[in-house]
Amino acid sequence: MKPLLAAAAAATIAFFAGAAAAQSPNDAQIASIVVTANQVDIDAGKMAESKSHNPEVKAFGKQMVTDHSGVNKQAVALVTKLKVKPEDNPTSESLKSGGAENLKNLSKLSGAAFDRAYIDHEVAYHEQVLDAIDKTLIPSAQNAELKNLLVSVRPAFVAHLDHAKHLQSTLAGKS
Repeated sequence: MKPLLAAAAAATIAFFAGAAAAQSPNDAQIASIVVTANQVDIDAGKMAESKSHNPEVKAFGKQMVTDHSGVNKQAVALVTKLKVKPEDNPTSESLKSGGAENLKNLSKLSGAAFDRAYIDHEVAYHEQVLDAIDKTLIPSAQNAELKNLLVSVRPAFVAHLDHAKHLQSTLAGKS
């Protein structure tokens, strides 16, 4: 479990390093960050759906797939309407690599160890995303519709974080 927590911490540091490198991303970069951040959580949610034996963790994974797929559909529809092509940037690249590393680490685990590692990562990940939304993405968004999309989806990320923290507390005592 400790190597996985170290990997999650490394992914967190990589995310913040990417966010710091792109302190004022443009709208095309924000679009890429939003789509990538959602896809990372969709991929992890799919793994939880298929790999977990805990009904609550499976349901949470399914909810992540559903909710983040919905946000991605909204984001893609908006950037298409605005004729903005998402632009890769240090933050979106660090999200991709952190997501791939998380999946690699989770694939090595099973049972309660998988469930705890997945949920621990979900807590850290949603904290990171909310921090980026509040401190970087919303303040940097130039287009009012893009800014409104970010503001409108923020409560779902808060709800995901709260749900993940609840699951984290229920899983803490299980072996």
